[in-house]
Amino acid sequence: MEFTAKLNYVRVSPQKARLVLDLIKGRRVEEALDTLLYARQGIAPQLYKLLRSAVENANYVSAEKGLDVDVDRLYVKRAIANDGPRMKRIRPAPMGRAYRYQRRISHLEIALEEKTSGNGKATLVETVGEAPAKKAAKKVVKRAPAKKAAKKAAKKAPEKKKGPAKQPKKK
Repeated sequence: MEFTAKLNYVRVSPQKARLVLDLIKGRRVEEALDTLLYARQGIAPQLYKLLRSAVENANYVSAEKGLDVDVDRLYVKRAIANDGPRMKRIRPAPMGRAYRYQRRISHLEIALEEKTSGNGKATLVETVGEAPAKKAAKKVVKRAPAKKAAKKAAKKAPEKKKGPAKQPKKK
């Protein structure tokens, strides 16, 4: 089951919000909260509160519907920053002119889901952070022996010392 929390009309550009949201996508809730707590971006405290709200929504729904939701197994399934309405503003410019600019606004959404194994039962061993590490361990690149031999030969070959540069003949 998916648990969401939304925050509309936030005075931050969606591009800046996406930079922080990309840090927490796919992570366990505990890791995501730690990441947001120590992130230096200005939007991080608001996203922290939004993520806490999503966790509380999960607790509330589990209590109301009688579901057994383990907060330790929740992970961030989706984290989105969409465009909101733009505020049009005017800045004074030289020679009596005016330049228009826009202040961007975002609509933020975070969705949580409980991590389950292949048989439908959730396990604590499986975490989202481990999956990329397992894939990386399988993808061990082996170099061809010819390349290794060429590198060793290049290292062993002594460099020839150059003599003094030839001087042009004087007239």
